[in-house]
Amino acid sequence: MVVSKILNRNFFKINTIRILRSKFSFTSVNEKYANAIIGNYPNGYQKAALLPLLDLAQRQNGWVSVDVMHYVANFLSISRMSVYEVATFYTMFNRKPMGKYHVQICTCSPCMLGGIGSDRIVDAVKNHLKINFGETTKDDTFTLNECECLGACVNAPMVQINDDYYEDLDETSIVKILSDLGQGKKTKPGPQSQRKTCEPLKGPTSLISEIKVISEQFDFVSDKTK
Repeated sequence: MVVSKILNRNFFKINTIRILRSKFSFTSVNEKYANAIIGNYPNGYQKAALLPLLDLAQRQNGWVSVDVMHYVANFLSISRMSVYEVATFYTMFNRKPMGKYHVQICTCSPCMLGGIGSDRIVDAVKNHLKINFGETTKDDTFTLNECECLGACVNAPMVQINDDYYEDLDETSIVKILSDLGQGKKTKPGPQSQRKTCEPLKGPTSLISEIKVISEQFDFVSDKTK
């Protein structure tokens, strides 16, 4: 019986690997797009198109599998190692299957201290999705990860979901965003407060008067003597 369990376990592992390494190729539309990207570079320098082609492949496949890397290497006529080095270096390339929505929560210092703080956002998201960092919901809708600074510190705390930033968050707003996405509803990226971009919450505090140009040459100090 022990032998049977071991054989069944190994059979499952082998078949899982086969599924994860299923053959990949660009769709006809994406193949044309990939060739157009390569056309932006001089002959012999097609390797420069590696990043955008990996991104294109990930958008089609959902993640960058070994098979995807091999396909891109062949497509660009470069070594597989050249692709491995790039695909495994950048965290933007997903090395395992992902959910429909990739939720990345910034937990760096500005987001930890800004607004209600990223810790409360993390707790709200985990409680709502019932998953932890590095996990995907059972329906493959959401994958949750922690990430480093996303460059929107003035609108902290914030998260990135796929290509969109959601900023000025609190527990209520982030849960509503996730609920709407889960129901297939449209959401509004950007600040979830009354701000439109990154202006002060209480309005401008500097450069509040009308700007006047003294001269066409921008000579703001007139000390000419003739």
